[in-house]
Amino acid sequence: MSLCRPPLPRLLLNNVSCMRNAQQILRHINVSLHDGGALVLTGTNGSGKSTFLRMLAGFSKPSAGEILWNGHDITDSGVFQQYKLQLNWLSLKDAIKEKFTVLDNVQWFEVLEGKQGKSLPALELMGLGRLVNDKARMLSMGQRKRVQLARLLAIDRPIWLLDEPSVALDDEGVKLLEYIIAEHRKKGGIVIVATHLPIQIEDAMFLRLPPRFPRRMTLVDI
Repeated sequence: MSLCRPPLPRLLLNNVSCMRNAQQILRHINVSLHDGGALVLTGTNGSGKSTFLRMLAGFSKPSAGEILWNGHDITDSGVFQQYKLQLNWLSLKDAIKEKFTVLDNVQWFEVLEGKQGKSLPALELMGLGRLVNDKARMLSMGQRKRVQLARLLAIDRPIWLLDEPSVALDDEGVKLLEYIIAEHRKKGGIVIVATHLPIQIEDAMFLRLPPRFPRRMTLVDI
């Protein structure tokens, strides 16, 4: 009789710590995420929520521990080239081109992915169907955030890293955000959200990062 091993987590953070500007931001983080999983990061301003996401995106490396994707360390160059193709990154910087139309701002990213046909349905789902031919400079802050969310849907990658995704959204926009997160997870997608605002995500794991203390002066400061 053979025993089946449980599946490896899609993402595993094993005793991860992170330094920034000679100060330890994250300490001994252990998280495992399987397909369909969700993790919500909370904490005060400056506690390291965005740093956590940037580390998962490969913009910085852990100072200790390891981040594994399918059992492989993402800091290995060969692994990272494959891993980064799994990521959809949403940051507070919207990367919206003011002179482009709303549709062009989504289709451009879709074309870079070698995909087509999802931009317009994504914008319609996000409530921007009537604005697709308008210039992006006419959009409100909330509408710009909806364009960002439409990109997530059009690019359609399995791991979403969302930094404050509900900022500037009205109540209807937050409901749409919660809906697309739930639908993404139903397809096996993984969602990691850094937020200081309440977002309803069913069965999500929560990780509250402790506040940072002022760093000690070093020789560099003297």
